[in-house]
Amino acid sequence: MGNLQPMITLHDISVRRESREILSITANIPTTGITAVIGPNGSGKTTLLKLLHGLIESDEGTYSPGFQELGSALVLHHTPLIKASVRSNLAIVKDSPTGSKISESDIDIALASVGLSHLKDQSALKLSAGERQRLSLARARLQKPRVILLDEPTANLDPSTTEQVETIIKNLALEGCGVIFTSHHLGQVQSLSDQVVFLADGQCLEVSNTENFFRHPQSDQAKNFIHRELGWK
Repeated sequence: MGNLQPMITLHDISVRRESREILSITANIPTTGITAVIGPNGSGKTTLLKLLHGLIESDEGTYSPGFQELGSALVLHHTPLIKASVRSNLAIVKDSPTGSKISESDIDIALASVGLSHLKDQSALKLSAGERQRLSLARARLQKPRVILLDEPTANLDPSTTEQVETIIKNLALEGCGVIFTSHHLGQVQSLSDQVVFLADGQCLEVSNTENFFRHPQSDQAKNFIHRELGWK
């Protein structure tokens, strides 16, 4: 049976900074389910998210659908909040190009989906790190994207808050929104993702379903990375 999943197709993509290539990738990445982008520091993970979202352009190569057609929302590691209430930080999405389709009820539903309804009138700047991340996820959800791109969504969060964020990510996928996230926590990748994109030194070395990646990594770099990060002998 053929693979009928909708895909982001990247062909001979090259992104350079000055004279150095920081990302080189040819791959098909599903726009459904949950995809983890992993690899050592400096391997190009955040660059890939920014490319998919249209924050940067490739120097060579093609990808389809283009970022405008893809319809994505990006949550970077430090997403800025405005000096206003929690609810107002969501309501600003109504000022975006697609914001006219967002109702007041949509805002309330987005708040409830991340467990922040009781804090809607509080200043967003007084939120904890975990609450800020949940608010950022609600804001991304409210944009009704096909794909949400998350850069280290649980970095520096305690275990309880990490679990809350992971539940939100799972719910987004169950609602039909594709999720592509970067992570350094391979235990999280194993439990959360359906497929893995492995990068090393700016090169895409593997795209595989998660179980196969951890059981049968195809490259020496992936094998060494898994063994080092999980402490395998």
